[in-house]
This record gives sequence, structure tokens and C-alpha cells, in this order.
Amino acid sequence: MNEHTPTGLKADRTERILQIDWDDGFRSRIPFPLLRAACPCAQCRGGHENMRDTPDPDVFTIPLQNARENELADIQAVGNYGITIAWADGHKFGIYTWDYLRALSDPEN
Repeated sequence: MNEHTPTGLKADRTERILQIDWDDGFRSRIPFPLLRAACPCAQCRGGHENMRDTPDPDVFTIPLQNARENELADIQAVGNYGITIAWADGHKFGIYTWDYLRALSDPEN
């Protein structure tokens, strides 16, 4: 686990990017379609047995499309360890931990 802490978070609905500034100076810029494709909930992962602390490597190779399911409706903090995202199509079940988001934005780290 990276155990990096975010110092700022901005959802840019025009650019369709979630920007996260981290305590080590790294800046994540994660496209909304990638966030949705990497949703960590049991439904999107195909059951609890497929859930992991890191994104599925396949998520980095699938074509990303702008669609209603990728429109961000809301972001809420989940304790001190992550966020949950509500999407325009009503999906709102995944908890994106800080470590998961860091791995999603910086797969080499």
C-alpha cells in the first residue's frame, strides 16, 4: 500500500477529470470514464471474490467512452480513507480508497 494522503480533491465536470493532489507532490488526473470502469464495488467486479485493493489491470486497456453512466453526480467522503461516487445513471456503490485511487492514477507506483 502506498499510504499517501490527499491534500486536495477537485471534480472538474467540464474536463470530466477527478484531480487529486497528494502529500508527496504527486497530482492525479483520473478521467471519469476510467473511474467508472474501475468501480471497486462487488457488482462491477463480478462478486466479492473478485474484489481487490488495487484496480484490475485490464481497466487500463479498455476503450473509454463518454456516456451517461460516466457522468459524475456527487462525491462523498467515506471516513478518512476514501470517497464514494454517485453516477448520473444511479450507480453509487463503490468505495474508492485513497490507496486504490493512487494505484488507479499512478499504476507504476
